[in-house]
Amino acid sequence: MSRLVLFYQNVIDKMHCYFKPILLLFTRFWIANVFLKAGYLKLTSWDSTLYLFEHEYGVPFIPWEFAAYLGTAAELILPPFLILGLLTRPMAVLVFIVNILAVVSYPVLWSGGYYDHKLWGLMLLINIVWGAGRLSVDHIIQKRFFK
Repeated sequence: MSRLVLFYQNVIDKMHCYFKPILLLFTRFWIANVFLKAGYLKLTSWDSTLYLFEHEYGVPFIPWEFAAYLGTAAELILPPFLILGLLTRPMAVLVFIVNILAVVSYPVLWSGGYYDHKLWGLMLLINIVWGAGRLSVDHIIQKRFFK
């Protein structure tokens, strides 16, 4: 019986070794895709973006115009870091905050898009907890300079 348990554990360890980096890469790419598209849409329809931030979104604590610039910049600047796996944990934290602010600022999301934001939040938490994995610039830097 112990040999069977040991065999099972070895199989699980091998699967974990191969699938964890793929899962982390997948979640980083998925989130980056979503937020880059949102930032690009905001940038290419800037008048609509300003209107939405002024009249529809209730961004707390900061003026609507600054929020429009900051939100658009965050959605365009942070995702490339996630794609590369560079400074993954801090960038994932910042995107997580943007995600939370989107849900808090736009209550209409609660009826339809809230599920998506929860999924994205979970994907970001995965990268916050486990980092970027072996398929990342973070891993290359760590391997080259710290080991």
